[in-house]
Amino acid sequence: MALINTKIRPFKAQAFKQGKFIEVSDADIAGKWAVFFFYPADFTFVCPTELGDVADHYPELQKLGVEIFSVSTDTHFTHKAWHDSSETIGKIQYAMIGDPVGIITRNFDAMREEQGLADRATFIVDPDGIIQAMEITAEGIGRDASDLVRKIKAAQYVRSHPGEVCPAKWKEGEETLAPSLDLVGKI
Repeated sequence: MALINTKIRPFKAQAFKQGKFIEVSDADIAGKWAVFFFYPADFTFVCPTELGDVADHYPELQKLGVEIFSVSTDTHFTHKAWHDSSETIGKIQYAMIGDPVGIITRNFDAMREEQGLADRATFIVDPDGIIQAMEITAEGIGRDASDLVRKIKAAQYVRSHPGEVCPAKWKEGEETLAPSLDLVGKI
């Protein structure tokens, strides 16, 4: 929890995106919403189901002004090979960052040091580079991109409506709360 409300650390890495190798850095997210979606390894089991789920929601996320960066300790070359050989991974249009020395993974405190692999971790970063939400699950527990979209919408709402907060299970268009002395003990 120590990372919530902290600024992401500078980074620069190689990534695979839409058939090309590109360089990605913290400068690329300045002024934008971003999600860093860490996963243990390419060519595995739960990971492709999660990455495919995010790919299915990518157009909606782009409409929200959110860029997605998947990150593992594999290389960008491995990401390309996986993209070329898997129907599920082949539909990914977002950047797949290679972090073979683990700098980015460690910056987000998501490294399994004894294995050299990333945790299954998600970070929502606001346009100021501040981490607004994070989720880390155990190896066998896959994440749900529809809930990620819901959390992003809540984070964006709270940012644009100071003094309001989104209650549990909040969905876009539903009532929010305005914390005040009058509200104490009435929920």
